[in-house]
Order: sequence, then structure tokens, then C-alpha cells
Amino acid sequence: MTDPVEPAEQPRPQAVLDCAHLVRRFGERTAVDDVSLTIAPGETYGLLGPNGAGKTTTIRMVCGLLRPDAGTVHVAGRPVSTTAGPAKQLIGFVPQDVALYPDLSVRENLRFFGRLYRLPRRRLERRVNEVLDLVDLGGRAGDRVDSLSGGMRRRLNIGAGLVHAPTLLVLDEPTVGVDPQSRHAILESVTRFGEEGMAVLYTTHYMEEAERLCDRVGIIDRGRLVAEGSPRELVSLVAERDRVRLTAAGDLTAYAQACRRFTRVEGAARTGEGDVVEVVVKDARSLLPDLLDLAREQGLDIRSVEIDEPDLETVFLHLTGTALRE
Repeated sequence: MTDPVEPAEQPRPQAVLDCAHLVRRFGERTAVDDVSLTIAPGETYGLLGPNGAGKTTTIRMVCGLLRPDAGTVHVAGRPVSTTAGPAKQLIGFVPQDVALYPDLSVRENLRFFGRLYRLPRRRLERRVNEVLDLVDLGGRAGDRVDSLSGGMRRRLNIGAGLVHAPTLLVLDEPTVGVDPQSRHAILESVTRFGEEGMAVLYTTHYMEEAERLCDRVGIIDRGRLVAEGSPRELVSLVAERDRVRLTAAGDLTAYAQACRRFTRVEGAARTGEGDVVEVVVKDARSLLPDLLDLAREQGLDIRSVEIDEPDLETVFLHLTGTALRE
């Protein structure tokens, strides 16, 4: 009698992006310190971090715009370097600042970027038409870029990164400064890219975008990747912790610092909204009287208090000590 045959393991798909132990220094400062991450086909990965945490430096190394001091970057198994090479042909980079030619038309911009990747003429025209549909600018194809709204320019900026049909799309805060309608269109497009099998590396200052779009999230702080996982997995890191949002007038920065003296407070920071302090705390309801007493002692004019369930913003505040947009 022969032994039963074990079912063969299904091979895991090769990572589209594989960064291993990236390090980058600027003089005495280490901007990126041993960062490793992977992105699978069809996966959208959100890289989040405070200003100066190392996001932009990491992205520049991923795209081959900056040489790492240590570590490696591979796209679809091919090494990325600062010189031209086959790996760079697989990357579409959409920078935060709109990088278009304002005196050229929408179609002329897409043709220009397609020619940089040496697309054959027939394929280039086909891709330009496909991208015009993807970014919903077919009706403005002949218009100069300087006649477009800010949201339309953002969508065309994404189109310029798509025209050569990349395997990996890198989006650096693509919705900054756009109107709600254009923002919704951009987020819908990013969702569709993942569904069609493209790997996406996405940075944002809007936590709700990360929660909506990203299959996995990496949080980088002071150059190190301090947490990584699905939004649900990351929220579990701060289980049984609540977030208190206190809206008030007064010196909120000093108040946030004073809140950190409580042993049950694990993070406190003034948010980008200006008049709100967020406090991460165990059992917020029992500590709330003390937080309100402290606010009154510091002369704050309290306008409202809310207690929220843990979410990705809470995780970020807990791990970095700051709000994402601080």
C-alpha cells in the first residue's frame, strides 16, 4: 500500500514590489532605517507617517530616484537602480506636485509621457485613448492643461503615470487640494486599479482614504516601519482603548502635553483641524472627569467632547504620538 500523497502547496504569487532592509542617510541623520515591505499583485499598500518620517525618501528609493545606502528594491523580480533599466519600465510614479506641461493639451501630455517609455505609435495612441477614459477626460482631450480645474489636473497627473501600463503604480498624496467630486473619482480609480491586478503604493494625509482603499498599511515613524498589517489587524493593536476628541479654545498644545502625564493616556495631540485635541486612553469614560478638570485648570473654553471607538487614526496616534496631519 502506497503512502497518501500530500496535496501540493499552491505557489504564492511573486511580490510586485520587494524592498529589503532599506537604509538612507543624509549626513548624520538617518532618514530611512532598515525598512522592508512587499506588495503583491492587485494589492493596495498604504504607507503612512508624520511629516519627516521617511515616506518620501522611501518612495524615491522605490522609484529609483535615490540610491539607498543599504538594502535592495526589486519590482517583479528585477532590481531597481538609479540608472535606466527594465525595472523602471514597470513603475508608474505620480508625484504630489502636478508634473504636467501647462501649454500642451491633455492628449499631447499623455503622448509625451508615453514616448518617454518608447511605446510604439499604434500602442501609444491606443493607450492614450484608454487612459483618457480611465481618468474621465475624453471630453477635454484637446484642451490645454492650464485651462483645466485643479481636480482635472490631478486626474491627468495620474493618467501620465498610467500611460505605459505599469505593473506598480506609486501615488504620493494624489488627492491633496482637490474638490470632493474629483477626490471621489480618484479614489474610485485607485480601487479599480487594484481589482484589475495592479500593485499600488499609496501615501496620504487622509486616514479615511487609507481605511477605504488599502489592503495593508505600513506606519513609518522616524525612519522605521513601526507597524504593518490590514487596517483591522492594526486596530487590534489598540484594543480596549478609546479616543477622546475635545473641541475647545485655548492653548491646546500645552493641554495635550499635560494629558500625557496621566498613566492611562497613551497619546495626545492637537489635530490638523486646529481646535481639537485627540487623546488615546484606556477606559475613557472613567478618566473623562479628570481630563475635563485638567482642561478647566488650564483655562480652556470647552465646546464639545466626543468618545470614539478605536480606528486607524487611533492606531497612528498611539504608535507615533502625533496625528497624521499634525
